[in-house]
Amino acid sequence: MQSETLIPRVGVVTDIRQDTPDVKTFRVVGTDGKKLFEHIPGQCAMVSMPGIGEGMFSITSSPTNREFMEFSIKKCGCLTTWLHSIEVGQQITVRGPYGNGFPVESTFKGKDLLFIAGGIGLAPLRSVINYVRDNRENYGSVHIVYGSRSKDDLVDYQEIIDEWMNCPNTKVDLTIDREQEGWDGHVGFIPNYVKELQPDTSRTVVMCGPPIMIKFTLAGLKELGFVDNNVFTTMELRMKCAIGKCGRCNIGNKYVCKDGPVFSFDQLSELPNEY
Repeated sequence: MQSETLIPRVGVVTDIRQDTPDVKTFRVVGTDGKKLFEHIPGQCAMVSMPGIGEGMFSITSSPTNREFMEFSIKKCGCLTTWLHSIEVGQQITVRGPYGNGFPVESTFKGKDLLFIAGGIGLAPLRSVINYVRDNRENYGSVHIVYGSRSKDDLVDYQEIIDEWMNCPNTKVDLTIDREQEGWDGHVGFIPNYVKELQPDTSRTVVMCGPPIMIKFTLAGLKELGFVDNNVFTTMELRMKCAIGKCGRCNIGNKYVCKDGPVFSFDQLSELPNEY
């Protein structure tokens, strides 16, 4: 780990977007107006405010964006509640990037991709999806399956409708958990919906969402014929200090912050059943 990733940098919040009732996306630049640092899709950063707290969040903007970075953050604790109360112009500290990121320049290259996300689980996948979109010639077809509790809880909904659905060789399927007035799309849980869609088993799968969703979706993928070494997920929620010192993210002989947070499911199958 390079020493500069341990040093907090002062960032300025230049834009705040309300994505859902409890999710906001924060756009951040350095005090010089430039991007704080470069990253790989799937890597994380430690966002903090002295006297308030710090937390690990995925960088949701793509590395192809050279002007700023973004964090989509769900309101669920002390730090996130404070972040949801700030206004444009607020200074925060950011250090990173941390983790291995998704293998976009190796394993994923040239492959047909299937992205499966639930709720705020779309946040870490957004960076990968937009990276693939900006380097479209390096990847095959893209299929995105995304679901949430309701239409109002779909993160980045406008970007999905305006951009992702109009991207060449890209298919987007949305679902919500229960019927809602004004929603004429699919209704149902993601694991069942994926099985209904019968995706091509040759696709490389990138998945993120609530643990219960991942558990049943993975079971469904196996029923369809997908193999564990072709399915990837991120375990960033296990990360705490990000430098392998606190031990909070330890699973067997692995540290999520140093060996992950991105793992294939054949790697996870070799670890104790703690995830």
